Amino acid sequence: MFKTLREDIRTVFVKDPAARSVAEVLLCYPGLHAIWLHRLANYFWGHRLKLLARLISQMTRFLTLIEIHPGTTIGRRFFIDHGAGVVIGETAEVGDDVLMYQGVVLGGTSLKKKKRHPTIGNNVVMGSRAVALGDITIGEGAKVGSGSVVVKSVPAGTTVVGIPGRVVEDRHKSFLDLEHGKLPDPIAEAIKLVLREQDNFNGRLKSVEESFGIKSGGYDLLKRRRELVEDFFQGSGI
Repeated sequence: MFKTLREDIRTVFVKDPAARSVAEVLLCYPGLHAIWLHRLANYFWGHRLKLLARLISQMTRFLTLIEIHPGTTIGRRFFIDHGAGVVIGETAEVGDDVLMYQGVVLGGTSLKKKKRHPTIGNNVVMGSRAVALGDITIGEGAKVGSGSVVVKSVPAGTTVVGIPGRVVEDRHKSFLDLEHGKLPDPIAEAIKLVLREQDNFNGRLKSVEESFGIKSGGYDLLKRRRELVEDFFQGSGI
């Protein structure tokens, strides 16, 4: 047991550069507290003391704002960073070395008493407010971008973003490489493509108008378009 506790503390230092001391980790990390209390609740759940297990789970929710059903199976070196709003359902399974940020939900989509929550493979990273629904599998080493909603199984080693989640990158690197501000955005890429095509069309139209001596208009519209593009892409250079 003490070996597991020490491993959990080391995990915090590995996955959170803000951790500075053991005392700080023990006193100020609700994600760590939630995991420890879940292990206790899970023990009672497995020994058919289910009401006691649920009471511990509810107490954990009150203290940490993290809700983990006592029936959930969780592997080693699991870390919840910040943690508020995390919800993990009864039949969810979480592998080893998984990292989750605040607001992550592993939810069910069925009222039947069967496997109805996601299975999370080893070394998976789930960004803040990411949601996985149903009896799906998120493969080993996958990354789920912030705010994404995943309703289908995700292959190992891929990056998923969007609503619904789409695979936008397939690479097998360390799970600690996730940078939430640099994840691909397929919607933005599609808009960029449309805008570039529109610019090409406007250029050809202007050439035809000038060849016939037609005065081009639409300055106000072009100005408004530039303002909207700047607001949407926030200085991305488009």
